[in-house]
Formats: sequence, structure tokens, C-alpha cells
Amino acid sequence: MIDRISGKTWWIVGASEGLGEAIARALDAQGAHLILSARSQDKLDALAADLADATVVPIDVTDQSSVTKAAQEAERADAMLYCVGAYEPMDAKHWDSDVVTSMIDTNFTGAARVLGAVIPHYAKRNFGDVMLIGSLSGYRGLPAAVGYSASKAGLMNLAENLLIDLKNTNVTVQIANPGFIKTRLTAKNDFDMPQLMTPEVAANHVVSAINSGRFETAFPRPFAWVFKWGRYLPRALFNKLF
Repeated sequence: MIDRISGKTWWIVGASEGLGEAIARALDAQGAHLILSARSQDKLDALAADLADATVVPIDVTDQSSVTKAAQEAERADAMLYCVGAYEPMDAKHWDSDVVTSMIDTNFTGAARVLGAVIPHYAKRNFGDVMLIGSLSGYRGLPAAVGYSASKAGLMNLAENLLIDLKNTNVTVQIANPGFIKTRLTAKNDFDMPQLMTPEVAANHVVSAINSGRFETAFPRPFAWVFKWGRYLPRALFNKLF
């Protein structure tokens, strides 16, 4: 098995809190060098001070100039992990266009901006690892998930595009689709969340996925099976389940 972590430099976009912070700590424990990015420099500085080898490169993924500058500073990275997420529970009857477009701009278009700076560079040098953090909600449209579910579905589709186009290179593309993680985002939910994970547990799943080298990982099981295989259920039955 190829060691994709120890001694490698990982650029984590969205490292300031929640799952991104937990992944940074998990990669640090396995001997990775880290470049930490997010908008909150104070949180990144505090995290970097607590890790063995980490530098801070602020980024706003909704701002192209900020992405371009950060990508230049992170050019030496062997790998990039995108873990930026915006979420507001919302159903179509209460559509707020500003909120919906903000989620899409952060979760999907922001990833496209970062990938636009990273992928051509990795392809030209012919090596690099890319891990995108999606969501189980991307497998099929869900109730009260306008904007969020669609943005994660778009990210999953984009990952599939990259997998095909980079097949004959040494650039590895992966996507991890987690279920519910106990963060400030899921604290907005007012419904039961099956198999709710801590960020640390979810981070361990992501690190295992990185080491596996497989393209797609959905977790936690068996909850993930409902979404992944639910795509093949009749739509009326799937919608009734949810």
C-alpha cells in the first residue's frame, strides 16, 4: 500500500474547525506536513501552534483572487483536501436565494475555484492527491436541503469528471461522503440524526479512505447504504422513507 500521508505535505482547505480541524490533527499524528487554510486566521494560528509541522495560508474560497494567492503559496503541497462547508436547512417553500447561492458558492463553486488552481498544476507535474469531502446528501435529493444537497451532488459529479480525465496520470482523485457529524452546522437541525459522529471519528474514516486509495467512500455504515443504494429504489419509495 502506498503511504499517502507520512512525510507528505497536505494542503487542507477548510481546516479551522469541525471536520477539517479533526482531519488536520489526524494527518499530523501520521506524520504529514500541513498547510492550513480557511478564512479564520486566528483559529488557524491556534491550530498550527498545536501541531508538529503546520503553516497557515488564509483563503476565502468565494474570492478568486484569494484562491489564486493561496494556491501559489501552497504550490509545494503533495496533496489537497477540500473540506469547506456551508449549510442552512431550508425547504423549497421558504426559499432564500441569497442563502442558497451562498451554500452553492462555498460548497461547489469554491471547490471548483480551488481545483482550477490545483488540478492543472498537479497534472503538469504528474503527481498529487486530491480528496474532496462530499456528503451522503449528495446521492439523492432530500427534504429541507435546498442548495446544500445540490451542491454536494455537483461536487460528487465533478469528482467523477476528474477521475476520468486524470486516469492516465499519477494524480489520484478521491471523494469521501460522510453522514451526520456533530458540528455547529448539524446543530441547526431539529430532527433525529442517525449514527451522529464526532469530528474525530469522521476524520478517522477520511484518513482510512485516503490510505485505501479508492475513489469513493461513504460512511458510516449501515446508514450510508440507505443513501448509496437508495439511488436504485423507486423514487416514490425513497421519498417516502425520508
